[in-house]
Amino acid sequence: MADNESSSGGAANGTGTSSTSQASAARSRNAASRSRGASRSGAASRGNAASTRASEGAMKKQIAELKREVNRLNRALSEQAEEAAETAQGWYQGAADRASNLYSGASGRASRAASQLRTQAQSVSETVQQNPGTFSTAMLIGGLVGLLAGMAISRNPDPEPDWLHRWHR
Repeated sequence: MADNESSSGGAANGTGTSSTSQASAARSRNAASRSRGASRSGAASRGNAASTRASEGAMKKQIAELKREVNRLNRALSEQAEEAAETAQGWYQGAADRASNLYSGASGRASRAASQLRTQAQSVSETVQQNPGTFSTAMLIGGLVGLLAGMAISRNPDPEPDWLHRWHR
């Protein structure tokens, strides 16, 4: 308000220069305060830009570290997967070898047994063909021995066995 009074007093005096000089002083003060604010704002802006660049740099470093860590973990996992695959391959190969050995062993034994049976069957067949009377006599004697053994086993002084009476009671 003091400015208004002095400017109106100057106008009343007829000078007119004091109000103009005061207005220009006020404008220059406003401009100076704006430039100070702008310089402060520029400094703050520059400070913000610097802090933004610093935080971006820190984030880039962290991202690079994380990428290195992920790559390291991937390598470790691939090494462990390779080891597991090699172990499984070894187990599979060992089992296949054992199964093959068992099969070839069993197959070899079975083929040897079959060839022995063929050989013995051929020898018996040749013997029977060459001596038919001997074979029929041997069969007749074997049948008689079996019949006599059966009769001897079935002969018992007790006419009815005890187990029969158990079921009739």
